[in-house]
Amino acid sequence: MNSPIFLVGFIIYAIAMIWLGWYVSRNQKSGEDFLLGGRSLPLFLTLGSTVATMVGTGSSMGAVGFGYSNGWAGMLYGLGGAVGILLVAWLFAPVRKLRFMTMSEELSYYTGGSHLIKNIVGLMIFIASIGWLGAHILGGSLYLAWATGLNLTVAKLIIALAFAIYVIIGGYSAVVWTDTIQALILFFGFILMAILAVVHAGGWGAIEQAMDPAALSLFAIDKMGAIPALSLAMVIGVGVLATPSYRQRIYSGKDVSSVRRSFVYTGVLYLFFSILPAIIGMAAFAMNPELANSNYAFLFATSFLPPFLGMIVLIAGLSATMSSASSDAIAAVAIMMRDLYTMVTGRMPPENKAIRLSRLMLTLVIGLALIFALTSDDIISYITRMISMLMSGLFVCSILGRFWRRFNWQGALTALLGGMLTSIVILARADWLAFWGNPCIPSVLVSLASAVFVTAMTPANKLSREQALEAITREREDRSGSLAVAKTTRNAG
Repeated sequence: MNSPIFLVGFIIYAIAMIWLGWYVSRNQKSGEDFLLGGRSLPLFLTLGSTVATMVGTGSSMGAVGFGYSNGWAGMLYGLGGAVGILLVAWLFAPVRKLRFMTMSEELSYYTGGSHLIKNIVGLMIFIASIGWLGAHILGGSLYLAWATGLNLTVAKLIIALAFAIYVIIGGYSAVVWTDTIQALILFFGFILMAILAVVHAGGWGAIEQAMDPAALSLFAIDKMGAIPALSLAMVIGVGVLATPSYRQRIYSGKDVSSVRRSFVYTGVLYLFFSILPAIIGMAAFAMNPELANSNYAFLFATSFLPPFLGMIVLIAGLSATMSSASSDAIAAVAIMMRDLYTMVTGRMPPENKAIRLSRLMLTLVIGLALIFALTSDDIISYITRMISMLMSGLFVCSILGRFWRRFNWQGALTALLGGMLTSIVILARADWLAFWGNPCIPSVLVSLASAVFVTAMTPANKLSREQALEAITREREDRSGSLAVAKTTRNAG
């Protein structure tokens, strides 16, 4: 790759995204406009934004690297994500009618308006969003460092700054519009990359000869083993079902129908896309089976392209990381504005200061994520361990809360602690970790069983769901600073 050509192309691309973010957000007047796009996003923006967010660091660079090492196992990331988003469409799209602002509000509603659960979940989701964002900064910096020869630390700083500017300027409207443009770029780039990689590797026959036959079995189960393969797909599906940025697509959508259709279309497109990283990874292995770091497989596969095509493909990769990063950044700030700010002050931010405070908090969030990114260089393990630690319990709370009206705050707290502690135990035992692949399956099972038991053995919630929803809505819409509503719901949890 010609470094000056790519650097110029990336600068032009970043400036275009910044301009677009400013242009579409000129008429924002409230915090809800900045954080949720006015709750009126049409189907095509919800679809484009969700696709771009799903095709992020893990399913681009991470999945290509996994395909390089494990063949068709590179599809597992996409398979798990597709199943996850289709389940979100089926199970949670109706939540749009309840007008939540954050996932912690939703889980508080399921547990009788419990402030304890709302605050704990808010903190967990905030940490998870920072972790996701750090992973995307890491992935984008690997692209940029490879293409330009920059020091990896400098590349991380540039990537964080590039998407930070348009998100801080434009908020959620900038995110969904830039995501939609980036979705088109990354789909075109990855299709082009897969075709050219197979051709340059000498055709599919040459790839089959180079790969371990076990890696060419269905999802490479013969190589990985059935349980680790299922565990990888499951951890991604659980991540989608419990990640706040996908819930934010529900809360900001125009209506239930548009949200559900956009998620179904996303699932189908994502399932098709999952084939591409695996093919690119296997082609890279056929061309060079001696790469020291499999995360560089995608980047290596661009090295034979003419400069212009290489620039398009690398910008497609950067689109995948930056679109996901911007979505997680805005989700983290929504949590800060709705949940953490309220936890500390006892009131919602004043409406006339909401946008300015959101921009300040975005700066803080991206800075924290950058610190996370500076400490890691392994994308897949970074993501899967974080999901298992933080998201298994959130997933169980969402499922039980959505369909079991008896579910209470004691069961939710048990689910969160059970999932986290089980993950810690599995990660501490190398033999157990090798058997499971990652802690997701046991952490979900323990979280589910313990939550059901504790809920059944403890009293029902004091507030009905209708009363809890009324209290949550009143608290969110009260800008006067009154603590009456907070006290009402705190007594319930």
